[in-house]
Amino acid sequence: QVQLVESGGGLVQAGGSLRLSCAASGRTFSSYAMGWFRQAPGKEREFVAVISRSGGTYYADSVKGRFTISRDNAKNTVYLQMNSLKPEDTAVYYCAAGDVVAVISTEYRKWGQGTQVTVSS
Repeated sequence: QVQLVESGGGLVQAGGSLRLSCAASGRTFSSYAMGWFRQAPGKEREFVAVISRSGGTYYADSVKGRFTISRDNAKNTVYLQMNSLKPEDTAVYYCAAGDVVAVISTEYRKWGQGTQVTVSS
């Protein structure tokens, strides 16, 4: 089974950029669709982006054009490049592995521990 560890979060000013990484253990990484979700204080976890096994991508409207999801199956890693960050992007960001491309968190079987992203105004 896959284990996920996120990194790359931090504090950044509005308009800045961050790149999140999610390293996966196990040999089956390439067989999973990989998603990024986020959860702000007092809010429900929300979908950010997903990448299929073949590299197809889908984004939430709120991040489209600013965030880019990618994967490197040789490194068992999925990335989230975040540009033009806004204060409303502040949240804990989680990566997740699932059997299908989905925007619903319950479709994902494995989750990382999360990494904090804080965008100051």
